Amino acid sequence: MNFPSLIKHRLCLATGMVSLVGMLFACKPAKHASGVPDTVMNGIYNEVKTPYKFGIVFRHPDSTKMMDSPSIFRWNNSWFMTYIIFDGKGYETWLAQSDDLLQWKSKGRVLSFTDSGWDANQKAGYMALLDTKWEGTYEPEQFNNRYWMSYLGGSVKGYEAGRLGVGMASTNDPSVATEWNRVPKPVLSANDSSARWFEKQTIYKSMIYHDSARHTGQPFVMFYNAKGDTADYESIGMAVSDDMHHWKRYGTEPVISQFRHGTISGDAQIARINNLYVMFYFGAFWNDKHAYERFACSYDLIHWTDWKGEDLIAPSEPYDQDYAHKPFVIKWNGVVYHFYNAVGKEGRVIALATSKPLSPTLKLR
Repeated sequence: MNFPSLIKHRLCLATGMVSLVGMLFACKPAKHASGVPDTVMNGIYNEVKTPYKFGIVFRHPDSTKMMDSPSIFRWNNSWFMTYIIFDGKGYETWLAQSDDLLQWKSKGRVLSFTDSGWDANQKAGYMALLDTKWEGTYEPEQFNNRYWMSYLGGSVKGYEAGRLGVGMASTNDPSVATEWNRVPKPVLSANDSSARWFEKQTIYKSMIYHDSARHTGQPFVMFYNAKGDTADYESIGMAVSDDMHHWKRYGTEPVISQFRHGTISGDAQIARINNLYVMFYFGAFWNDKHAYERFACSYDLIHWTDWKGEDLIAPSEPYDQDYAHKPFVIKWNGVVYHFYNAVGKEGRVIALATSKPLSPTLKLR
């Protein structure tokens, strides 16, 4: 993979720091460094790993439909999840609510099928502008007095069928299950003249981060996975914007890719641990037929160092024996919660793994 080589990095010592992991996260890179050292990567792994599989936490009320791609956020002292449903026709986006992150209840649709338009049969939404600070609020941020999500859109019926693009939608209250207002046209498409070689076939899931430091010169950064017309694999690319409507590609190459036939690197989620950005994402078909959770780290959102060690989550249980993928990871009250899409003998559901074992009496059957 074309990632910057790791550089030597001297740990900075600071008065009052009480843990080695804390020191690793607080250290700043050398002025011109573009890689994250092994010591820091190992520290991040130990901080975010979730070896305890809690099990399935959410099935859609209609169990015949496949659910996917959780986005978790907090609002008015309650937890919410946007998720997507595939019913054979295409994707719609739904909303669920929870008091404890373990038991979820569906509230209804927020992006539904329409009779016409570029996105008539595909509307798979992902919450944008969330507080990504590790152990932060996890609340959505307003822009222009609205709350936002990006979504995978398309007009062709079927599973991720046709040449998909990225749409934008907004609302004044993300906790209400009502239709969000959509921007009339896609903000990114494989048909754009600016589309790069690795995204000329289709664009899939997207995630938008508010970069107050403006590492790219723009306040909003989008990561998305896409497939090229000459490369049969998915990579994660990057785009930037100053108004959430007009986006331009950043760089000429993917930021994460295996660059190998049939592989997938996709569904990025960003967390900020002190001065370090952590990208959770999934890999698929790298060495086998399964999908598994991975991560990469960066000091500037532009140059990423990929984790080379053990998967964060991999298939191991009947309910995730095929795929354990599409992450959303938070830390709350000292516990890391890693939500993911599990595919196995229970169908396509939302499962959870944690950094500490939770009481088995809470486990949903």
